[in-house]
Amino acid sequence: MTRLELSTSEFDSYYGRYINKLSEKNHLRTGFKTGKENVIAFFTSIPEDKLEYRYESEKWTIKEILQHLIDSERIFIYRCFRIARRDMTSLTDFNQNIYVNPSKANFKTIKELLSEFEINRDNSICLLNSLSDEDLSFTGISDGKAMSARAAAFSIIGHEIWHMDIIKEHYL
Repeated sequence: MTRLELSTSEFDSYYGRYINKLSEKNHLRTGFKTGKENVIAFFTSIPEDKLEYRYESEKWTIKEILQHLIDSERIFIYRCFRIARRDMTSLTDFNQNIYVNPSKANFKTIKELLSEFEINRDNSICLLNSLSDEDLSFTGISDGKAMSARAAAFSIIGHEIWHMDIIKEHYL
């Protein structure tokens, strides 16, 4: 299943900013594996003295961004799972900002954060491998709007590219 097969009717336009970061040829399951390698390589390459840097006082540190990617993936893969299993219960939004302080990301080493990311990503890959293309094309309701299971999954890998681009532009 490629991004080209994903219709804009399967997700709210807000998520287009992430999904459109992906090539139309991006294959969902391969994208998760490639994304894992890219995220690990990217965050490993960042100098230690930059990991807790903020370019503005209210912005997150690089460690907090990585934790945000982990937390967001947990939420979106859960959405993917519920929708793929044909659960029509409307899924609610989440406030990403309230997750930051309790995560204590800045008290974790980059090695700990990357281990958490890797374990989480492996679980996401396992879930995606257990779902058929038909399961992934099923559409449910998230945030009061239509979202397919595959759109929730594609959002994850586009979201990490989005944030790595922000880090390159503002932090490094």
